Amino acid sequence: MPVNAKSRKEGTAVIVGAGPAGLTAALELQRRSGIRPVILESGLEIGGIARTVRYKGNRMDIGGHRFFSKSDRVMQWWLELMPIEAGANGAIELRYQGQRSSVEFAGSGSGKRDEDLVMLVRQRKSRIYFLRRFFEYPIQLTFDTLRKLGAYRTVRCGMSYLRSALLPQREERTLEDFLINRFGRQLYLTFFKSYTEKVWGVPCNQISAEWGAQRIKGLSLKGVVAHFLKKMFARRSAGDIAQKETETSLIEKFLYPKFGPGQLWEHVAELVQENGGEIQVGITVDRVHVHGQRVTSIEGVDASGKRFEFAGDYFFSTMPVRDLIRAIGDVPREVREVSEGLQYRDFITVGMLVDKLALAEEDGSPIKDNWIYIQESDVTVGRLQIFNNWSPWLVANPAKVWIGLEYFCNESDALWKRTDEEMKQLAIDELQRMGIVRPEDVEDAHVVRVPKTYPAYFGSYDRFDVIRNYTDSLENLFLIGRNGMHKYNNQDHSMLTAMTAVDNLIEGVVTKDNIWEINTEMEYHEEKSKQ
Repeated sequence: MPVNAKSRKEGTAVIVGAGPAGLTAALELQRRSGIRPVILESGLEIGGIARTVRYKGNRMDIGGHRFFSKSDRVMQWWLELMPIEAGANGAIELRYQGQRSSVEFAGSGSGKRDEDLVMLVRQRKSRIYFLRRFFEYPIQLTFDTLRKLGAYRTVRCGMSYLRSALLPQREERTLEDFLINRFGRQLYLTFFKSYTEKVWGVPCNQISAEWGAQRIKGLSLKGVVAHFLKKMFARRSAGDIAQKETETSLIEKFLYPKFGPGQLWEHVAELVQENGGEIQVGITVDRVHVHGQRVTSIEGVDASGKRFEFAGDYFFSTMPVRDLIRAIGDVPREVREVSEGLQYRDFITVGMLVDKLALAEEDGSPIKDNWIYIQESDVTVGRLQIFNNWSPWLVANPAKVWIGLEYFCNESDALWKRTDEEMKQLAIDELQRMGIVRPEDVEDAHVVRVPKTYPAYFGSYDRFDVIRNYTDSLENLFLIGRNGMHKYNNQDHSMLTAMTAVDNLIEGVVTKDNIWEINTEMEYHEEKSKQ
């Protein structure tokens, strides 16, 4: 988007956090203004939870990141930086607003590109592991599913869904209400309740229905059936990976950086620095100075205890909202009260290198899933990634299988406080119990802990508007990203919040409503734009 030279914004933007939102904001500012970004990252790695963890030549994707978006802007942003690998697709077909067009992406800049700086086109496969069997995710109404469920469970699920379809709960207050209305009580109890409660650590009837509205939006049993029928009868191009009209949970292909998500964000960080931006790692922001309705500077401390102060004209925060309010210090009592009531869910991944899995596809070939949702109630693990299937380049030795076991907990839980060796042993024991890996096939393991991975939709979240109203009143402060807005955003949503904040800054838009609407009213606005 061209910027009028006379109205070109200048100054310094201090950005807290070097994850997708913070890095997107920095690069957008450089591309579209004269504003110099200064990024402060508390960790030592780039990418936030979208970073790639390296261990003995192997790479771990924390949580799994599919590069897919319904946003034209985000898709093009990614592909300008990392084109699709040569030989896989010279172009991809984009389906936007009911129209299809073939678009070539040659990357950004000029000169020879790094042949490793590419996107792979990957086939999506996710399943549920329940009753020591695989079920398609999302649930597919196939003979195989019905056979594995058994006649009794199938009839109960069908009757339960009909009841919910005919007599839905009119007011959806909780996530339980949301899921039962879309799948019926029996399917909810069978395939959703156990995994969801592992993730959040509280019953589904204590989680706001807003979580479901943001994360699984249009997905329902009706939607699954419609998608199944469309898949049977529609002729789709092999190159059509954008799938804008497809519910996100049902996409069949996605893009993926050759060496994991961190590869893209490390590249963005390099571009920011090459263009004159600054990135400082290992600095934890703990003070935010406010004068009137503007932030004037922020302070941070490094591991040695040395303090730093950063003045700026604009400030972008991706740090957890509770930490931000504590850093501001002098805030209205109610704002502090709501902030202290916000809750987060923490995350542990145990990367495990094994000779082979004890499970295989029905034809005897290796398991093809990107990740597997563990619905079994007799184990603690919530999800299992197979990194080989995200990208073969994540595994140093292709003869081995590199997997990640995902555990959800709170920092105060006994699980979080276990030693790395105890976590490794727990992972081995649970894999053996489920019949997925034999202990003698385990070669090595690595533990990664990520605090505040998931902002929770309980606690004082129902009063979050109190915080939003206060932070929105600070004219030059923009809250963006997942933790920055206390919204369970996907990577592309976090990027869009950053892009929109930069749009507002450059165009002189004072309200921040359009930033908060991302991933809540997006589908409504897309429909309105077609009218």
